Amino acid sequence: MTSAPHPEHGAEELCRAGTRLYEQALREGHVPVEAARAAPCLMDFGLLQFAVDDLHRLEPVAPAVALHRLLRTSGERIAQERRREERLAAMFEPLIAVEGHHTVADATPTLRLLSGKGQINQALTEALADASREMLTIQPRPGLPREQVAAAHVLAIRRDQALLDRGGRIRTLYPQTLRHSPTIVAYHERLSGDIEARALDEITDRLIIVDRDAAFIPADGDGVALEIRHPAIVGHMATTFDRLWRLATPVFPEAAPQPSHNGITPRQHAIAALLVEGHTDAVIADRLGMNIRTARVHIAKLAATLGSQSRAQLGFLIGRSGILDRER
Repeated sequence: MTSAPHPEHGAEELCRAGTRLYEQALREGHVPVEAARAAPCLMDFGLLQFAVDDLHRLEPVAPAVALHRLLRTSGERIAQERRREERLAAMFEPLIAVEGHHTVADATPTLRLLSGKGQINQALTEALADASREMLTIQPRPGLPREQVAAAHVLAIRRDQALLDRGGRIRTLYPQTLRHSPTIVAYHERLSGDIEARALDEITDRLIIVDRDAAFIPADGDGVALEIRHPAIVGHMATTFDRLWRLATPVFPEAAPQPSHNGITPRQHAIAALLVEGHTDAVIADRLGMNIRTARVHIAKLAATLGSQSRAQLGFLIGRSGILDRER
């Protein structure tokens, strides 16, 4: 059984394992090298170093010395940013002098195309930094595996937690297929505050709405998004989200049961509705957020429950059974 990956963090927020081991080293004068495997951050931040006379031991660096080194590194970064600001100001100064009347005057355009994960994350971070009320999201896919969440999503989790700490709320819609996804469970376990999640059989593509002032949706191409700040468009999206939210089943903090109806599970009911519309297995799988093999397993179980011997007969039996009448 492999141990959980060490979470990424800065020196200003030392992890619990690192704090305990560093305190032990300060009290005892050293710790074995093997003990540092659970807290590699101590070596990264210069809080532990190899003993000169024994490479199997690690000795603590005095807290005052370590603090001075870390502050010096921070000061160097600040100085670099100031030099960058000076270079930017020098570059734009002659350009400002020739600015004409054909430039976009509005500092916050209603539509902005964002290219690359870095630019997308920066725009979302800036929007959430100014937010105080809520973030509404639709997440059709689980993203990274659970073991990578701590490392890859640490900044996003800090950003979302900051909104919750300011008294904001987070509402997220997932497809039913992700109700028990380890990635989603890990995300919600790491956040505390007014956060809820619900699930639907079918949801739209990814959507993020911040304070009902800004919305982010995928654009054409991988790693391309559109930032929308037009009040009418964002308001329409928020209203659509609210209506989907009322139709959805609670998932977090407490999952609602998914009872079957006359032997037909909610998943099979959703598949039945798409079957009678004439959709292929591939389309059904895509719209319900599952792989095609899983979709075919559910279709086979539905056929067995209704006593169908063929695809054509299955559509007829679905209509005759009345299982879709629950939507009316």
